[in-house]
Parts: sequence; C-alpha cells; structure tokens
Amino acid sequence: MNNLIKIKDVSSKYDITARTLRYYEDMGLLSSTRSDDYKYRMYDENAVRRLEQILILRKLNISIKDIQRVFNTSGSDVVLEVLGKKVESIDDEVALLHELKEIVLDFIHEIEQVNFADNSDIKLLYNKAKEIETQLISVDYIGKPSNINRLLEITEKLDKKIPDIMVVRIPNFKAITCGDQPWGDMFKEGGYMYQLWQYCHLYKSVIFDCFDFLLSKNDKAEWICAVKDGVTNADVSPFKLFDFPGGLYAMAVSIDDDNESIRKVEDKVRVWIESTNFELDKDRNVMFNMPYLFEDGRDIAYKDIEKGLGYKQMQRYFPIKLKEGI
Repeated sequence: MNNLIKIKDVSSKYDITARTLRYYEDMGLLSSTRSDDYKYRMYDENAVRRLEQILILRKLNISIKDIQRVFNTSGSDVVLEVLGKKVESIDDEVALLHELKEIVLDFIHEIEQVNFADNSDIKLLYNKAKEIETQLISVDYIGKPSNINRLLEITEKLDKKIPDIMVVRIPNFKAITCGDQPWGDMFKEGGYMYQLWQYCHLYKSVIFDCFDFLLSKNDKAEWICAVKDGVTNADVSPFKLFDFPGGLYAMAVSIDDDNESIRKVEDKVRVWIESTNFELDKDRNVMFNMPYLFEDGRDIAYKDIEKGLGYKQMQRYFPIKLKEGI
C-alpha cells in the first residue's frame, strides 16, 4: 500500500481527470491495482512512468491508436515511425505557412498601392475579395492572380483541424417516417417535411431538444420524427409508425446551407473515426438535425440560436460501432 499512489493523487499531480485515467485503462494503455482494504484504484511506479509516456505522446498530438501500437510492440521501430510521420507533417505545415506568409505580404503590398480616392481601384479590390470568397478566378487582379489559386490550396491543406466530436447514444424511440423520398420533394412548400410537422403536437424530444432526424440515403432521404407514447398509425395517417433502434453516433456540428462546410466536417469525422477503436457502421445511415424545440406548433428556440450564431447550426450523426476484437 505504501508503494502505491491513489488515483486522486495521480490525478492531482499530473492535472488529469480520473475519468481520463480510467479511459486509458479501458484502452489497454495503463493498469491499476486495488487493495482489499482500499476500494479505489491505485498505481505503482511502473504505471506512473507509463502514464508520463502517454502524456508526452498526447502532447505531441499522437493518437490513442498509435500509442497503442507503440506500447504493443517491442523495440523502437514503431515509435520512430510514428514520430517520423509527425515530423513530416510538421515540416509540410511549416512550408505551407511560409508560403501563406508570402502571399499575405503580396496582398499587403497590393493594398498599399490602392488609391482609396479612386473608385475604380476600390472596386477592383472588392472584386478580389469576392473572387476569393466564391473561389472563382475570372478578373484581372492587381499583382499576382495565381496567388488566389494558391491561397485556396494552402488554406485547404492547413484546415486539418478535427471539429469537436461528441459520441452520443441515441435511445430507441417510436417515430413517424415519410419513407424514402427524393431530396427536392421533401423541402418543397407542402412537401413531406411540412406535412410531418403538422403533427408536432404528437412529437417528443429525443436528444438536444430535437424530435426529428433526416437520414441520408444516396439520391434519396428519409425524414423521421419521434412521437409520444400511445400514438397510433391512425393518428398519423398517411404516414407510418416504426421503432427506431437508436445506437452510438459520432456527432459533429456543421453550418447548414454551406455544402463546403458540410463536406469538410464529414471528411474530418471519418478521419477521426479511423483514429479510434470505432468504425463506421455501414448498416445504418448518416443522419442530421437542427437544435430547436416546438411548443404548441411554435419554434421557440431555433431563431434565438440562429440569431446568436449568425448561421444555421446543423448536427450531423455518423453511426459507429466498436471494431471487432475490441
């Protein structure tokens, strides 16, 4: 007992939560012991040294998956490979940042040449900004037109940050479904989405004050809405009731009506899933919804969220499951 350190003391010394320590144990990175006369986890000197190694690797932004590889392999080959790839990634980013700096300096020089008393110069500068925004290169710029193309390429490569991702368990619930429908038909005035919402007095919230989900199905989609207990098929005709099975999902936020933002978030979530012990569950569909809550047929929350953010927030759910053998 004297040679063991209590979990709360390890947590305090290394500024790490007890939950994270338990997570490292669950991932097989760390081990603890328990004593008959002490119910909490304790760590010996070897475990503490292992924790220090984990924390160093995490500070270097090494993934849990790669840390598992390092610890599960004898010798230094794997750790050298992992760190070598990290150095290459840093070198690539440094080179891109240097190039981005030169492009920004070119822009500064161009702006210094603009005569703000001359409306034509100001208009040209405005056109430059619009072309960057729309990613169209169709006007003659002051300076180097190629800079705009390269700027877009660089910022795309540098934008590797994985969005904050939350793993959520959506519970089983009874829902109305409109069935598989063409995307365009669903959003038309009087379309299936609007028809479903006429039953909002029957709906119930499922997660994040949302009662509905749109399931993506290639060129079609299915809108489903959770309903209160006791609702029958007769109450929602011509729509059908079914039992939604729920399950684990990786949830991330994107901006509605911005296809580029949606694509980037989707790509990054898939990369994140590959770095974990989860895998995409191909037997279920990717879903999305928006944070709002209806009360007596009125939207009482969504407008406040949109007003505060300046855009429509979309929550995207990627079905996941543990990899086999985990």
